[in-house]
Amino acid sequence: MKMKYSFDWMKVGRSVGGQRIVGVLVLLLTVVSCAIENDIPYPIMEASIESMTVEGQRSADENSSSDAIINKTSRTVTLYVNDGVDLSNLKITSLKITSGAELLADSTACKDYDKFPTTGFASLDSIPLSSDTRMDFTNPVTFTLRTYQDYVWRVTVNQIIQRDIDVDRMTDYVIDTNTRTVIIYVDPEVDRTNLDVKKMNLGGEYGTVSPDPTAIKDYSSPVKFNVRRSWEEYSYEWTVYVYPDSGETNSGSTDAFAMTTRATVNGKVQSGKTPVVEYCKQNETSWSTVPAANISVSGNTFTATLTGLSASTTYKYRVSVDGTVGNEQTFTTAAATPLENGSMEDWSQDGKQWNPWASGSNAFWGTGNKGATIINKNITSPVDDSVSGKAAYLESMDALGLKLAAGNLFTGDFELDETKMNGLLHFGRPFTSFPTALRLHYKYTSSTIDMIGDNVGDLASLKGQPDMFQIYIALSDKSEPYEIRNNPKNRQLFDPNDANIIAYGEYTSSESVTSYKELEIPLEYRATNRTPKYIIIVASSSKYGDYYIGGVGSKLWLDEMELVYE
Repeated sequence: MKMKYSFDWMKVGRSVGGQRIVGVLVLLLTVVSCAIENDIPYPIMEASIESMTVEGQRSADENSSSDAIINKTSRTVTLYVNDGVDLSNLKITSLKITSGAELLADSTACKDYDKFPTTGFASLDSIPLSSDTRMDFTNPVTFTLRTYQDYVWRVTVNQIIQRDIDVDRMTDYVIDTNTRTVIIYVDPEVDRTNLDVKKMNLGGEYGTVSPDPTAIKDYSSPVKFNVRRSWEEYSYEWTVYVYPDSGETNSGSTDAFAMTTRATVNGKVQSGKTPVVEYCKQNETSWSTVPAANISVSGNTFTATLTGLSASTTYKYRVSVDGTVGNEQTFTTAAATPLENGSMEDWSQDGKQWNPWASGSNAFWGTGNKGATIINKNITSPVDDSVSGKAAYLESMDALGLKLAAGNLFTGDFELDETKMNGLLHFGRPFTSFPTALRLHYKYTSSTIDMIGDNVGDLASLKGQPDMFQIYIALSDKSEPYEIRNNPKNRQLFDPNDANIIAYGEYTSSESVTSYKELEIPLEYRATNRTPKYIIIVASSSKYGDYYIGGVGSKLWLDEMELVYE
């Protein structure tokens, strides 16, 4: 802190009772206090939205989770809600943020800004009864999280109007929300004056339709309904047309998405019918039938899951309805790509630095050894203590009392950031296959956590607890690897809830294991219709090594890592 001022003591002079001197001193102190420049830099404490829930929250589709999609890199949150809530008056039921941060909501979106909480809250029970968390989410809303700096987050809520139509022997239907019309196609032999309507919720799952479509039989001419969504005050007129199928609709059309050992066939079928799906290898003639338990039918659509397939193989499949066999179509499964140097046999040295790849070959795995040059040691190295051949040995070390250097191994590359003191990593190597698990052998020695990094918030409470290792695997369809920064001033870590993560699995433990133990980490797929572009595998002898938190002496051995395809 600098104090900038000047004063000419020669001009003070004397006065009776010292009054002139006192006055000048008061003036001096005033000048000094007004001229103080605060040049002490504030610490960097980044604030994030950790989780968020709202009324009526749901998943985007059957292949995804209902949890909020949080992207800490872009500072965005995406949620989906059902049609039973009013988007313009939506209540937030929980909003967890970084501990110690102040929460500033968008005053133009709040229903009562003065009653909106200024801190994060785990539930409505944890805030005063007088609080009002309702907001207008018809457009994206911003939240400012304030620490020593301001971090602006953008929250988008998408509403899904679940309109379902189920009519006996329906082949297809088209809904036009702009003109409020519905066209339903049925089997030409169906009597449209005596139509069996099982469901027609034009107002969404929670809306109303009047008169009741299931009570009307005659659809030989257009039928009008009054439709109101659950939160609307007024109804709107919709018109329903039922036509005989001319054969030009998409009824019977299918498409397949093939993974490595399974495939999904989607198609359309007459409502009330259950298709039979058969498949076999392209050069074979003996067909297998998909079990009924693996086929789901909703209205006039179906999904069939084919399992136990062979990798890199072309299959043909066909769909039958009421004994009528459809055209044969084909798909090809993805390759069962092995994990490069998963056996940990290939190593090379660059000076004293160990690298987990053979000399002259391309790097697939990366380590933080380059960043550990400050202690002139390798935090990841090969050892002969293994299941077979060599194993990877990861150790958490004290970097000259400055910070913890956690042993690590990951698919990607490492370099030092602009400070030359922190890591700039890129997670991910090109990959387009669909494993079901990561299998490996490991040993672990846990030390007591004795080192804590800067700006770690509540994680500081881990000191004195047993250290833990972590291994995780992820598949991503992002167009590039993930950039990771562990500098406390601009920390940017991997987010397993990122929207581009197709599948994810992890394992964390503080238990010391003295002899090699087999471990299998299953991959949970969040989408079964997206192809990955990168594989991310990360292992660390101290789970919170990115925060420079861990126990000196924690040790992790890894060997015989492989991808499982089942």
